[in-house]
Amino acid sequence: MKTIGLTGGIGSGKSTVAGFLAEQGAVIVELDKLGHEVLERKEVRERLVEEFGRDILTGGGDIDRAGLGRLVFNNSELLARLNRITHPFIDAMVNEKIEEFRRNGVKVAVLAAAALLEAGRAWQADELWITVAPEEAVLKRLSGRTGYSGEESKARINSQMPNEERVKQADVVIDTDCTLDELKARVAAEWQKLLERL
Repeated sequence: MKTIGLTGGIGSGKSTVAGFLAEQGAVIVELDKLGHEVLERKEVRERLVEEFGRDILTGGGDIDRAGLGRLVFNNSELLARLNRITHPFIDAMVNEKIEEFRRNGVKVAVLAAAALLEAGRAWQADELWITVAPEEAVLKRLSGRTGYSGEESKARINSQMPNEERVKQADVVIDTDCTLDELKARVAAEWQKLLERL
């Protein structure tokens, strides 16, 4: 089985590429969703409250993900503390899924995550696929779907690893600044090459 780490900056088309890979037959694991699931675990919630205080809880006693995100978003020290608590749990879930896929004869699993490289999780994948798009294309996409102002979008982009850094570590780079049909064709072409490598 081949494991692909699929990552890219905000608005770079990562989710669209993941969808096209699923159409080709890959099994997709959204690591961001696993991160959300981890926050629902009692032991994780208790450790986060110990670390960050009760202000990170909603009225119902769950983790306020948006509030926690705002707290750690521009603070690398707090983000590192959050990651130290959550990553071992996420890693265990990823390992379980990969073992299950192997047992079930899955040929290609895709670990899709916005911050795969920033989180130091590239080791979980056999190959690293990066989605890229020019900043103007990303800004246009973000204004259309997130409601962020131009300044907020730029702040999000600037808080991430630059594309040049990601590309240096990539096995495959997919430029998503094209029509959906062209992108689908690019993904299909990379999939065929992957099958040859298998």
